Amino acid sequence: MEIDRFFAFQSGQLIDATDRSGFTPFSNPMNQTQQVLMPRDSSGHQFIFYGDCCSGVPGSTGETNFAAVNRVLRQLTPPPEFICFIGDHIAGSQDSRAELQRQWRHWLDHEMAWLDTRAIPLYHTTSNHNTSDAMAEAIWREIFPDLPQNGPPGQEGLSYYVRRDNLLLVCTNSAYSALGGPGYVECEWLDQVLREHADAAHKLVLGHYPIWPVNGYTDYPTWRVVPEQGMPFWDVLVKHHVPAYLCSHVIAFDVQAHDGVLQITTGGAGTNYGPRDFMPGTVEYLHFVQAAIDAQGLRYQVIDTAGQAREWLRWPFELPASTQWQPVAAGVTDLSEQRALWQQEPGAGRIFVWRFKGIAGITPEEQTLLCTWSDEEGPAALWIGLEPGSANLAVSLIPEPGGGAQVWRGPALTPGQPFAFELAVHTGMGPGGVLCQAGEGSAWSSLRSTSARGAAHMAVPERWALGHAQSGPNDRPFRGSHLQATWATLSAGMDDL
Repeated sequence: MEIDRFFAFQSGQLIDATDRSGFTPFSNPMNQTQQVLMPRDSSGHQFIFYGDCCSGVPGSTGETNFAAVNRVLRQLTPPPEFICFIGDHIAGSQDSRAELQRQWRHWLDHEMAWLDTRAIPLYHTTSNHNTSDAMAEAIWREIFPDLPQNGPPGQEGLSYYVRRDNLLLVCTNSAYSALGGPGYVECEWLDQVLREHADAAHKLVLGHYPIWPVNGYTDYPTWRVVPEQGMPFWDVLVKHHVPAYLCSHVIAFDVQAHDGVLQITTGGAGTNYGPRDFMPGTVEYLHFVQAAIDAQGLRYQVIDTAGQAREWLRWPFELPASTQWQPVAAGVTDLSEQRALWQQEPGAGRIFVWRFKGIAGITPEEQTLLCTWSDEEGPAALWIGLEPGSANLAVSLIPEPGGGAQVWRGPALTPGQPFAFELAVHTGMGPGGVLCQAGEGSAWSSLRSTSARGAAHMAVPERWALGHAQSGPNDRPFRGSHLQATWATLSAGMDDL
């Protein structure tokens, strides 16, 4: 197979990135070194992805925030092999062609002037602010005339792919005006590209809009790709074993899994809708993502403007050996000896996983599979069960002690029929860290939730019960039969990357 050259683009110039004669390491103005995740084998790659600064305007908040993010990024040693910017580079304008051109020139020639793209390629995706209509698409093509013209008909230069040795990067366009505008995407071309490059050891697909809702932002096409196009798009990723879809748009960091494929949302490069969005102590923060992909999978760390890794993940995670699983005893179990497992220190993380078996029943009330609680808390710290009037799996979790419970919803069990599934709570995955798989060896999927918080700071339980909630009026017993459960846990901290 003929492999495309690996190109870099900046200021409308085409550069062959295989020529590294002009390579210069990143500057390190603060004489600091940020630890970089490196591939664990010779097949791998390490890179940066981020998105959403909505800048290009001198003196704007977006410019200030973006500079703060880049200041830390530039300290990485060794530097990344390549960088992906996943849309909303500029603030945009639907009225002025000249204003769009000015913003692009400022973003490329000033805000990103520090980057030597002869050494480190920079890849771009379209977005609602970048290419909001046909005029903005035309300007995009003027700014980046040498982007590969290998996209679907009509989207040449808007969608494209690049191949570097064993790595395939596919930059999709989720804002094409002729398809419906922002929030619309095609999947036939994507399927063809992934099929033609089936020999690539590593594949990553990028697009500005999330496919799955993030933090309860379910409206479409406002916050995600319309489902009638997004679901076939996702099916293509699963079919071709793509490990991750990288996106932006929602001003947050979020990760979730669906049929084993990660959706990683990074909207933290500088866009700011008001002081509340990036105040100290709030959920979201300015950031970029440093990642490594190799034969063992994908790892990343989310780095903020203080140079601290705020979130991280190793995917896929491996479950403990069968000898390490313990039965969940009938009745109430004292968890005092396991309290240290539930307490999360900085840099720590843990995965709790349960295997449930039984025969589902159906009643007008909720049914409990497992309930954990603390005497100091009113509601259960973690409740796993079935929704009332159905056999739909549900999980209720209190993200912070003293706070309210959030609910995650999963697949339906069949009343009267045997069931067997595994449920995991990954404290390092935020709200996407409540996951289910149909059985040993199948793919993990995050349960659906509108929560913006996960289990990183959940209350430490003192006891749990199988098939029952707290005693008394809060009890919601399991109404099926033959309920059994085993459980295991493993570390998922920074040291485990």
